[in-house]
Amino acid sequence: MIELRDVPADDADSMIDLAATVFHLRITDRESLQWFVNRMERIGAYDLGGPGEDLLAGQLGALPQRLSVPGGTLDCSAITFVGVLPTHRRRGILSSLIDRMHADAAAAGRPVAALWASEGPIYGRYGFGVADRRIGFEVDTSRPFGLRTVPDDRPLRLIDRERAPGVLGPMYEREIARRPGGLARDGDWWLHRNVAPVDHGNPRYTEPRVVVHPEGYAIYRTHERTVRLYDLVAETPRVEAALWTYLASIDLTRKIVAPERPVDDLVLQMAADPDQVTVTGDAAALWLRLVDLPAALRARSWAAEDAFVLDVADARVPGNRGRWRLTTGEKPGCERTDDAPDLALDTADLAAVYLGGTRVRTLVRVGTVAEHTPGAADRLDAALAVPLAPYTGDDF
Repeated sequence: MIELRDVPADDADSMIDLAATVFHLRITDRESLQWFVNRMERIGAYDLGGPGEDLLAGQLGALPQRLSVPGGTLDCSAITFVGVLPTHRRRGILSSLIDRMHADAAAAGRPVAALWASEGPIYGRYGFGVADRRIGFEVDTSRPFGLRTVPDDRPLRLIDRERAPGVLGPMYEREIARRPGGLARDGDWWLHRNVAPVDHGNPRYTEPRVVVHPEGYAIYRTHERTVRLYDLVAETPRVEAALWTYLASIDLTRKIVAPERPVDDLVLQMAADPDQVTVTGDAAALWLRLVDLPAALRARSWAAEDAFVLDVADARVPGNRGRWRLTTGEKPGCERTDDAPDLALDTADLAAVYLGGTRVRTLVRVGTVAEHTPGAADRLDAALAVPLAPYTGDDF
């Protein structure tokens, strides 16, 4: 018999051990993981039929978060530490955990949930869609790295990691106000995640270096003539050029590795010699789930004033199903209707276009969105448009 219940705070180690089994991890920093688990709302699936104590057979963690969306921020359940023991697969445990998460998110007033998917096909079935992507690239700095943008010439300075939350926090908040997809960071998150003393995934690299401009910053580490960029925020293109010029000119280095950057990163166009920048990856990033569809659609801003009838399918959240009249513009609305639909789509595809990172027209061409009113897809794309591509720079 499987029973769902909250995992107590003093049982964080059981969640860590289950994650290690499921994801084939060797635990080298249990203290940091305990800190992470203790921030979560923890749902456990316990097997009550074995000998001795109840066995934690499956789990799901939800971090109460704020997600930047066009025009503001939205309460979000950031889903993590999801796993089921290999001995307990195909018993419906994952489905039960996700249904419980949906109920908890709705009760807490969080209209959306988000996650990073270790196996993408799993979560499309649960109503999650890829809301943004990110690219990786390398910059050859073995020769001078020229830029077509004139760098801002105000001075840069290096600061200690302990000062990062206070100095970088306001600049980061302004950045995610401009670009959807970012997650709120408190002081502990900065110190444990963004400027942690050691990158356990790349332990050979140095402790973090934090370089600050009056209107921007970069966080990086170095190892064997390589600069690894972790985060870069700039309020203007000229500030961005100044930070890239700095990174490219660090002594005793020959390349910059930037594994996680926005798909519209300006350095790809700034480089005077494009051959010095090589894109090494393009991958799905944040998966988004609309838990409360009308609340989510009313909460974001829209780039055009229009009206649409959407026929939405949702296999897991009955309250999202059916036809909705969406009005966009300064006072967005989303109400039930019996009118004929302009577009028919699954809630996962609606989540994919929600931040502006995927075009509705593309999904019509793919065949997952049906356009019943000619031109409706292009009109909805115009309403969804955002000036900067959505980007999520925090894993969880």
